[in-house]
Amino acid sequence: MRVAFTAATLYASPNALSPHYTRFRVTERILLTGHSHQAWPDRAFDGQTRAWQDAAQMVDGKWEAAMAAADQVREGYARLLDDAPAAIALGPATHDLLVKLLSALPLRQRPRLVTTTGEFHALRRQLDRLTEEGIEVVKVPHEPAAEVAERIAHVVNDRTAAAFVSAVFYENAHLVSGLAHALAACRRVGAELVVDAYHALNVVPFSLKAQGLDEAYVTGGGYKYCQLGEGNGFLRVPPGRTLRPVVTGWFSEFRSLYPGGPRGRVEYGPGPEVFAGATYDPTSHYRAAAVFQFFHDHALTPGLLREVNQHQVGLLQERFDALDLDPAVVTRDRSLPLEGLGGFLALRTSRAAALHQSLRARGVWTDYRGDTLRLGPAPYLADAQLTAAMAALQDAAQSLPAPR
Repeated sequence: MRVAFTAATLYASPNALSPHYTRFRVTERILLTGHSHQAWPDRAFDGQTRAWQDAAQMVDGKWEAAMAAADQVREGYARLLDDAPAAIALGPATHDLLVKLLSALPLRQRPRLVTTTGEFHALRRQLDRLTEEGIEVVKVPHEPAAEVAERIAHVVNDRTAAAFVSAVFYENAHLVSGLAHALAACRRVGAELVVDAYHALNVVPFSLKAQGLDEAYVTGGGYKYCQLGEGNGFLRVPPGRTLRPVVTGWFSEFRSLYPGGPRGRVEYGPGPEVFAGATYDPTSHYRAAAVFQFFHDHALTPGLLREVNQHQVGLLQERFDALDLDPAVVTRDRSLPLEGLGGFLALRTSRAAALHQSLRARGVWTDYRGDTLRLGPAPYLADAQLTAAMAALQDAAQSLPAPR
C-alpha cells in the first residue's frame, strides 16, 4: 500500500515515519548518525529474513532469486541517478569497485591521476599507495568547493587517466558544483571523470541528466542516506566504455560459462558486467531491495528527503547559534549558505572526541573526523529531538574539563 508522507508530518513529535523503525529504537535515542549509518526500516529485517529462508528452501537454487534482488537494487540506484539499471555494477563496497576500475585504467600510457584533498579514505589511501608505486597523483584543494571543478579542469592533461572527485565532501558536507565542466575537460584530453556520489545519494537530488554527467563514472553505496546497510556498493558505468579490469571475478563471464569450446582472451560480460566479482553473500541485496521498495511505497523521494534534511540542518544551525557557546571550544562552519550543504552539520572543535563521547553518554549519537564533530539528522527524527540534541551539546560543552 502506497502511503505518502509530507514534510510537515516528519517534523512533528512523534515523527510520522518513526513507527517504521522500531528495531532501531529511533524514538528512544537521538541518532544524529544520518550521514554515516542511518537506521534501517523494519522492512529491512523482512528482506534479510527472506534471504535466509530462500537459502534454506532452495539451497544452491537460491541464486535466481538472489539475482532478482540484485536487479531490484540496480533499479533503486538507477532511479536515484536518473539513469538506466543496465548501467549499474554492484559490489560489496565502493572500494572493491574502485580497485577494479583503477586496474582497468591505462596507467602505463597515462600514469597520472587527479583528485582533491577532501576525498574519503577508501580512495585517499588507495591513491596514496599508488603514489608509492610511481603513479603521479595530483591533489587539488577541496576548499572552497565552488572552485573544485575548475581546478580539476585546469590540471587534467593527456597524461591523465582519470580524475576523482566527490559530489559532496564527506568531512564538511560542502556541495561541489559545476562537475560537468570538469567532465568536459577530462573528455577533451581522453581521461575519465569518476564522481563519488555517496554523500549526495538520497539526500541531495543527483540526476546525471540534469547535471550533464552522462559520460561520467559514478560510485556510491547504501550505507548512509539510502538506509540499505553494508554490502551495497555500486559503480555507474557510462555508455560505450570498453575497459578490461585486471582485477576481475568469474561472474563477469557468467553468461558464457557453459557453451563449451576453447577460450582465448579473457572474456568479460557486457557493460557494467566487466566489473562483476565472484560468489558473494546476497543477504545485503535482499535487504536493500526491501528498503528501496519501502521508500517507493511511501513516496520518500530525493526531493522530499532534501526538503526535510534542509529543514533539519537549518534547525540544528539555528539552535546551535542560540547556545552562544565559546567559539574557542566549538563553532560551526559558516562558509556556505544552507543550500550549499549536504546532509549534515559540521562543527569545528579541537575537543571533537571528548564532545562525541559526552554526547553519547547523554543519549545523542554523533561521530567525528579530526577536529570536526558531525551531526547528521535523518527523516525519522522529530524536531523536538533535534532541539534536545542541541541542549545536550550545550551541557556537554560546558562540562568539558579545562585543557591542560
